[in-house]
Amino acid sequence: MLAAEILSLVMFATVCGVLILGFPVAFSLAGTALVFGLIGAGLEMFDLRLLGGLASRYFGVMVNEVLVAVPLFVFMGVMLERARIAEELLETMGLLFGRMRGGLGLSVIFVGMLLAASTGIVGATVVTMGLLSLPTMLKAGYDPKLATGTICASGTLGQIIPPSIVLVLLGDILQGAYAEAQREIGNWAPEPVSVIDLFAGSFLPGMLLVGLYMSWVLVKSIIQPKSCPALVAEDEVVHDLRQRILTVLLPPALLILAVLGSILGGIATPTEAAAVGAVGALLLAGRRLDMAETKDARTLEHFPAGRKLLLAPFWLGRKLDRGTTLPVYVAGICLLSQVALASVFDMRMQRTEVPVGDLIAFLVAAAMCVGVLWGVLVSLSRVYTSMVLDDVMQSTLKISSMVFVILLGASVFSLVFRGFGGDDIVAHLLSNMPGGVFGAMLAVMLVMFVLGFFLDFIEIIFVVVPIIGPILLQMDISPVWFGVMIAINLQTSFLTPPFGFALFYLRGVAPPSVSTMEIYRGIIPFVVIQLTALVVLAAFPELATWLPKVLFK
Repeated sequence: MLAAEILSLVMFATVCGVLILGFPVAFSLAGTALVFGLIGAGLEMFDLRLLGGLASRYFGVMVNEVLVAVPLFVFMGVMLERARIAEELLETMGLLFGRMRGGLGLSVIFVGMLLAASTGIVGATVVTMGLLSLPTMLKAGYDPKLATGTICASGTLGQIIPPSIVLVLLGDILQGAYAEAQREIGNWAPEPVSVIDLFAGSFLPGMLLVGLYMSWVLVKSIIQPKSCPALVAEDEVVHDLRQRILTVLLPPALLILAVLGSILGGIATPTEAAAVGAVGALLLAGRRLDMAETKDARTLEHFPAGRKLLLAPFWLGRKLDRGTTLPVYVAGICLLSQVALASVFDMRMQRTEVPVGDLIAFLVAAAMCVGVLWGVLVSLSRVYTSMVLDDVMQSTLKISSMVFVILLGASVFSLVFRGFGGDDIVAHLLSNMPGGVFGAMLAVMLVMFVLGFFLDFIEIIFVVVPIIGPILLQMDISPVWFGVMIAINLQTSFLTPPFGFALFYLRGVAPPSVSTMEIYRGIIPFVVIQLTALVVLAAFPELATWLPKVLFK
């Protein structure tokens, strides 16, 4: 059996090498596992009948309601990005803080936080912030090192600030790992761990990181004022600042508050809240893309008759559109009102007796669906005729497909790894690590930190966490704290030279005047901040465990 366990470690090292060479992730995981499975079967170290369990695993992925939140959150973030709502946010925040030193840097961090709460995709956020804010910061006289470091660090906030795709995937994996760990120690009725717990646990550490980032920019504005000068705005633009805050900043903030608040308040599941976020992002895009911009972009009449049925929602939205933002505002008010009603009243109609107040609230919420439908149809017509919807749907499909195909490939890898007994040798190594639980946790964090240089967070979550999660969680470790530690650790590895993904994303969109070495040097203070936050969270687990206990008793 020792030879089989060693073969499992060789398989793990091989798949890491294949991934570093750049082969497709999902097929590398599944292909490497199948090859080693056949080798193991030939050496009588692996039972190929174990692969029969793949069908039930795949079916479990398909019926997992939590994972439905992934494409919805992706759609929400990509829609906000493609409709240039993020660009308007950055411009407004720049004007708001424009007269103070470091104000533009603070704006970038704040908008990065909002984008993190809406996209959860590091690459998309870093590229968007790099294209929008880096030229403005350089033109304003910012030190390139501070500008690039701020953008990279702000872009990685999508790893930790909920609602995040990373936390959705990590929460689903941890749920199974924690249940398995509890069964191993004889607890057959453990307290469930959900994605909602992880969202609540990551909120305070995420805000801590945002505060530390902003504090560093403020310190730089004091000790090196020339590195982040004030952005002097034009008087006529400042005159309209209050209106811009109400029309540009407030709607996305309300959307994020509705999505995150409904999750943490126990009003909606992450999947339901993601649906609210997707509809809200569509409405915001429809509000920005009025008829003046879209009426000549694309017509619906030239399509063949066979496709007109599919285009009926866009055609109906076109007929309902009168070139005003009224339908969008009506739909937005109705959507937020429905969330508010759900937080106060129990509108489940399957009960034997329904109180009058709940029945009235249900009828009001049902009537508001008409207002939401009106705004959705108009918004669909606008984003379709402006050709934004095509790009958004394609990007959502590509990203979501990537996530789920990797998940299926990782299922094959995990099954073969366990079939070789690899989990036993990992458990033995961690259990005998010097320092006990602290030593085991430190070793796992170091391994994940190094793997983050080469592998994407999805690969690490799907490959590493199912292996080490059940073992560590048997050592009386809080699963919520453990999950938040993993998220911050992976976020740090995105920033660390020479292989940090965020650095490569920014290098791809940065102007030639900004050197790669300046990007590397600029990120060093933010890496120190990240590591400091990780140490603080390790020393004070209550930062991650307090809010879930308060919210969910």
